[in-house]
Amino acid sequence: MRFAFALSLLTLPLTADVTLPAIFGNGMVVQRDAPLRVWGTADANEAITVSFSGKKATAKASPDGTWLAELPAPKLDNKSHKLSVKGNNEITITDVLIGDVWIGSGQSNMEWNLTQSERKEEFIKKAQHPKVRLFHIPKVQQNAPQTNVKAAWKICTPENIPRFSAVLYHFGKDIHKKTKIPMGLINSSWGGSPIEPWIVTGKGSGKMYNGMIAPITNFSVKGTIWYQGETNVIQKNGLAYTSKMKDLIEGWRKVFRNPTMPFYYVQIAPWGNKRYADGQLPALWEAQVATLKLPHTGMAVTTDIVHNIGDIHPRNKHDVGDRLARWALVKNYHVKDLPYSGPLYKSMKIEGSKIRLTFAHAKGLKSRDGKDLNEFKIAGADGNFVDAQAKISGTSVLVSAKEVSSPKHVQFGWHRSANPNLINKAGLPASPFQTNNWTGGTGE
Repeated sequence: MRFAFALSLLTLPLTADVTLPAIFGNGMVVQRDAPLRVWGTADANEAITVSFSGKKATAKASPDGTWLAELPAPKLDNKSHKLSVKGNNEITITDVLIGDVWIGSGQSNMEWNLTQSERKEEFIKKAQHPKVRLFHIPKVQQNAPQTNVKAAWKICTPENIPRFSAVLYHFGKDIHKKTKIPMGLINSSWGGSPIEPWIVTGKGSGKMYNGMIAPITNFSVKGTIWYQGETNVIQKNGLAYTSKMKDLIEGWRKVFRNPTMPFYYVQIAPWGNKRYADGQLPALWEAQVATLKLPHTGMAVTTDIVHNIGDIHPRNKHDVGDRLARWALVKNYHVKDLPYSGPLYKSMKIEGSKIRLTFAHAKGLKSRDGKDLNEFKIAGADGNFVDAQAKISGTSVLVSAKEVSSPKHVQFGWHRSANPNLINKAGLPASPFQTNNWTGGTGE
């Protein structure tokens, strides 16, 4: 009898519990007005039922045990919900908010946390935002796209915020403060990383994308903010960075099934170190401005917030987050009368011995420090640039130099240690530029 009983146990069908990836967890935020896709593993052919906010969806696990169910797009309702997934077993996820989910990615200046940033004590103490939720993806590279990460959702509190991305926090906090919409903030960044490992195209994907982005691509998101480029300056990519940004943005939009996904990024800061070869930082700046020609993009300029030109990590992260949030607030949350960019070069016109420069986002042009405008250079046909005098004329700037009677070109802040003082009425700085075959956009 004992033998027969043991044999009967051995012949019982083995069942596997339904499992969910880590992006589904207590305290999570799901994206409003977008499909709610829920996925995981189970027994082959197992029937799965997913319930959320009065709606249900069913799925059947494939022969390899994977499954995905899609619920209708949830609507913002300012309530806490439960997400239930039932197969052979049942999983219940609690305290789920409906709001907006933003990814923050890039290299060290995105990874930089609040404890490393200016005014850390003040910002950490005030970081009590029950409807802002944090999800920090750890660093991992993989040769093929993965399905899960080792992370968990946390409520934004002074205890949970210190080691979270400062730029992403300030960005999300600003939007939440203005709109009251719950925010889900996903930090997926890696110090020192070039852009290439983050890219996915039809020809393949990078190892950081595989390990740190691919596992969440079924999860609907509102948009992405990006702070990266320093490594690509060191690698002397220059203007070639434009096409890399295009591949990154269009690739992520495709895998997240969101062809108009907002993608707002930081124009990297000046850095005086000669690891930046002459001309390489300005060339990458131009590539970043050129990226504004892609729809649904925006750029925050940082030339004015570098207190130590020898530090590749400017410690002022709150202004960076605030400036990125301006783009989102205007473009995605329809906030009116909020300036969202500093002056961006549009065109030039030669007027005798002077050149008139016109700008987008140029309301109330002025000098940041009350001194004469600086960092302008002018050249004739010989290409020999000399320091220029620059005078504001409405929404344009007139540039001239006694040494150049027949000017052809202008440069502004066109070197790695730039500290220009041209701003607009909102106090937002002008981006560096040069006028010879300029490729930049304006984001208007």
